[in-house]
Amino acid sequence: MKIVTIVGTRPQFVKAAMVSRAIHLYNEKNNTQYEELLLHTGQHYDANMSDTFFNCMGIPQPAWKLQCGNGTHGEMTGRMLIETEKILLDVLPDYVLVYGDTNSTLAGALAASKLHIPVVHVEAGLRSFNKQMPEEINRILTDHMATLLCCPTTTAVWHLADEGIREGVHHVGDVMYDAALTFGKLADTSSDILNRLKLNSKEFRICTIHRAENTDNPERLSGIMDAIKELSSISCPTVFPLHPRTRNCLEKQGLLHALEMHEGIRIIQPINFIDMAMLEKHATTILTDSGGIQKEAYFHHTPCITLRDETEWVETVESGWNQIAGYKKENILHCLEIQPTRKEILEYGTGCASNKIIDLL
Repeated sequence: MKIVTIVGTRPQFVKAAMVSRAIHLYNEKNNTQYEELLLHTGQHYDANMSDTFFNCMGIPQPAWKLQCGNGTHGEMTGRMLIETEKILLDVLPDYVLVYGDTNSTLAGALAASKLHIPVVHVEAGLRSFNKQMPEEINRILTDHMATLLCCPTTTAVWHLADEGIREGVHHVGDVMYDAALTFGKLADTSSDILNRLKLNSKEFRICTIHRAENTDNPERLSGIMDAIKELSSISCPTVFPLHPRTRNCLEKQGLLHALEMHEGIRIIQPINFIDMAMLEKHATTILTDSGGIQKEAYFHHTPCITLRDETEWVETVESGWNQIAGYKKENILHCLEIQPTRKEILEYGTGCASNKIIDLL
């Protein structure tokens, strides 16, 4: 069996690492020769956003590395589709694996389905019900092309059923939970980021912003930055790993200099997943617009404030570990004052989602 895995962004590197490990272990246990080839679209083209993840997580180096990280959504997706189709025509794999909801996901699914190659969608069935988000369009289209739909939650299964998708649907759990367990333990012994940044456990916050709905909207971006400046102090600083697109937007809107001069804000370069896991485990609060980091916060039992108007990870909100704040300063600061009742949820599996995906294949 030959599998082509298509990745392009940080969360996809993490998910692919867990499934790649599961393939390797399956081959060893069963004396099989299942082959996985990675196609990196280059959607995250900055070295800190891609190469470091492959190196620190033991992901096999890509067989193909495209350069499709620039341009509009249409330009990016179109270039990915053209180049991916050429590769799939040459390789003709048994399956194409795609992850999540990015332009890389959609391009890979389109290229494979038009060549009648079965598509496996990991993280199928998620819905924010906000079609202004490009990610929502990518999710819906990919699910309707997929042959095998690997859902992280029962809610995701219900969403697919509501859209008439019932065949090939499986609740396998969340591969990101697999990763949190694996790399969270590794972070304890191998990450020195707390020492490097001179941080004490539970005496700092983390903020990450990357979604276009926030970075490309001046009102939203300035509202979030106003809140970050007000809540940050020397005694409880905010660590801000700055996504390349976010940095560019802050510069264009004249907001970056004030952040850099603020004594309570620590702007750093994007970091690898292991260092990020260490920060997430020891932060007092995480503020983010990332779907993946919302879950990671829950996995590490760190309260999260989501800088969006909705979330596809509704279970994290229902558990009390995540609050939806949007972009207005007063709402964000209000969420910091609230201490909701928090509980455990079992939706994301037991840390064996990757193995279940391989068993299905």
